[in-house]
Amino acid sequence: MIKIHKEGRVLLAVLFLVLTTLNISLFYLLEIQGETFWATLIASSIVFLLVLQFFRNPSRKTDLNEKHIIAPADGKIVVIETTTEDEYFHGKERIQVSIFMSPFNVHVNRNPVTGLIKYFKYHPGKYLVAWHPKSSTENERTTLVYQIHHNVEILVRQIAGAAARRIKWYVKEEQSVIQGREFGFIKFGSRVDLFLPLGTKINVEKGQKTIGGETIIAELE
Repeated sequence: MIKIHKEGRVLLAVLFLVLTTLNISLFYLLEIQGETFWATLIASSIVFLLVLQFFRNPSRKTDLNEKHIIAPADGKIVVIETTTEDEYFHGKERIQVSIFMSPFNVHVNRNPVTGLIKYFKYHPGKYLVAWHPKSSTENERTTLVYQIHHNVEILVRQIAGAAARRIKWYVKEEQSVIQGREFGFIKFGSRVDLFLPLGTKINVEKGQKTIGGETIIAELE
């Protein structure tokens, strides 16, 4: 049985009613039957199933480990590089790992570590395509910083894209969180960035697919 995320339940109910009303109206009021009616019915079913899969919320088993950085999202690794981060780390170098979430991925975002939310900020912005170089600094986004053991800090950034125009989050500053649990949701895909301490061992490579809550992105020293 498919488990539906809470972010999609109202939308799916409304969409079902609209599509059902449309098909009933075509059949009984406009008396459209035969191949045209069946084509419309099939198209409506495909649309509903596509939206339904956007909001699926499969169970995930996270093996808790304080040294592991777990994938915060399903998707594909599109960036692994050493860069500077200005918002929180004020220009200090970090290792950036970015996960692109297509419309066909699960859109739930999960805590990569167990720790304390040290910093949180929402930024309104543009809706550039998720792979655009400036999307991480100009698009609508949120920034979360997790403080873990030995005061190590991990930054996670949810980034909206051209299609994903709704970021949701369920955490706040000074909140304790557990690795693998939900912290947010990005409707219809987009991108999640991780900024990790220098010296972190990266366990993934560009082009690799990730499973949120399960794939080990990296290991801390």
